[in-house]
Amino acid sequence: MPTLLYLHGFRSSPQSAKARATAQRVEQINQQRLGQGLPPLSWLCPQLPPSPRAAMTLCHDLLGKVRGDDLCLIGSSLGGFYATYLAHSLQARAALLNPAVDPARDLRGQIGHLTTWHDPALQFNFTAQHVDELHALEVGDLRAPVPDPQRYLVIIAQGDEVLDWREMAARYRGAKCSVLPGGDHALSDYAQQHLDPVLRWCLNPASNDF
Repeated sequence: MPTLLYLHGFRSSPQSAKARATAQRVEQINQQRLGQGLPPLSWLCPQLPPSPRAAMTLCHDLLGKVRGDDLCLIGSSLGGFYATYLAHSLQARAALLNPAVDPARDLRGQIGHLTTWHDPALQFNFTAQHVDELHALEVGDLRAPVPDPQRYLVIIAQGDEVLDWREMAARYRGAKCSVLPGGDHALSDYAQQHLDPVLRWCLNPASNDF
C-alpha cells in the first residue's frame, strides 16, 4: 500500500496550510480509489518533536517496514532536510518544498525557549544538542549535490525570504527541480499551483507533467 509521509518545518505543525491542503487532497484521492476498488493511500503527518533525533525515531516507528517504492515523503523547509535524510536511508523518493540545506547552521541562532506558529500555547526548548543532532542527519557533503538526485522533486521559490534559493538549487542539482520566479518561503500558492503535480509525482514518479 503506498504511504505518504508529510514532514512539516521548524516551529510548524500538521496544522500548516500546506499540510492541511495535502491531507484534504489525499482524502479526496482515497475516496476515488475506494470507488475504483483500489486500496487507500496511507497518510502520515505527525507533530514532530523539537529533537531531530527524536523526530527521526518517531518517523521510523510510524513507517515500520515501509520503505523503497512503497514510500514517498513530502518535506517543507526543515521537513525537506528530514525528508532527504529519510529518502537516502530508506531508499525512497521525496518531494521537497523550499528545503533547508544546512539547518544546523541556520538554526543555531534559534537556540532558546520557543513556541509553534500555529499554537502559541505549545512551547519547547531548542538546544545546542538539537543543533548537533541536525549535523548527524546530514547526507554527504552539504556543499556538494545530494547523492542520488533522481530521488527528489524539488520546488524552489526565488523569492524565499528565509532560505537562499541558489543554495537549494545547487544542493539538488540533477533532481527534478522547479525554480519559481518570485514566490515566498511558505509557497503561498501551493494548494492552487503545486499540490496536484506533487501528488502525481509521488504516485507516479515517471510522470512528465510536472
